[in-house]
Amino acid sequence: MATLEAPTHENTMTPEKNKKGRRGGRDDGRLRTPAWLYAVMVAGLFLVVIPFIWMVVSSVKPNAELRQVPPTLLPEGITFSHYEALFTDLDFPQFFLNSAIVSLGTMVGNMIFCSMLGYALAKLQFPGRRIMFALVVGTLMVPGVVTFVPLFVLTTNLGLTNTLPAMILPFMAGPFGVFLMRQFILSIPDELIQAARVDGAGELRIFARVVLPLCGPALATLGVLTFLSSWNNFLWPLVVATSEDKYTLPVALALYAVGQNATDYGLLIAGAVVVVLPVLAVFLVLQRHIMQGVASTGIK
Repeated sequence: MATLEAPTHENTMTPEKNKKGRRGGRDDGRLRTPAWLYAVMVAGLFLVVIPFIWMVVSSVKPNAELRQVPPTLLPEGITFSHYEALFTDLDFPQFFLNSAIVSLGTMVGNMIFCSMLGYALAKLQFPGRRIMFALVVGTLMVPGVVTFVPLFVLTTNLGLTNTLPAMILPFMAGPFGVFLMRQFILSIPDELIQAARVDGAGELRIFARVVLPLCGPALATLGVLTFLSSWNNFLWPLVVATSEDKYTLPVALALYAVGQNATDYGLLIAGAVVVVLPVLAVFLVLQRHIMQGVASTGIK
């Protein structure tokens, strides 16, 4: 007596269909990136990088070639006289030291005070907390130039004019830093803070021993952005500094390279290359932490 076999549910897909499915890129749970998206990203990268490459190449061109019309892409003659003038004619070590002190002081101040304010707005309960946070967010929409006159009057009354602290103290706690740290600290579980409070830790100890070690990505992001802003700041140091020994690099380059009758473009471009290098080095070292900080803050 013949027996009937039950149909098996094996894979009946033909090899052609299996091959087609593999080409579709969906069997591993990922989607293939369209080719046009790669083209757009490469074009955007080219637009971002080409000005920096042109600046580096132009820094070794003679002044006559820099003024040539149409401009040349590659230098016809290479000279390092602009860099020699930068380090010999200008008091470059003093200007560089001033910029480093101002930038590092501003960066450290923002990392400390913005973290403290962000922790208070994120995890502490006190009257007016929401109103204070709304004021911080509202301050982000106020142009910085609007506060220049009040800040200058305040620093003059305190006797800080023509000093490095006058370039650091007004920017030691920015609204963007407070907003960034507050949004990041919100993602820290409340159970960690409650456990520390049960163990008898005070708020300052909780902040220093529990919250701050978990804020590495956000602190790296805030530090690099603050350092970049302070290093490139030109208008406020120009207003506050009245003597050459207090000039920062952007102010010194603008005053010495741009004259009344002519502009030394070679010196200006060589100085721009030197000014960019420290910021670029800091970003390359901390780029992984910056991406983590921006991504985690945005998700929250």
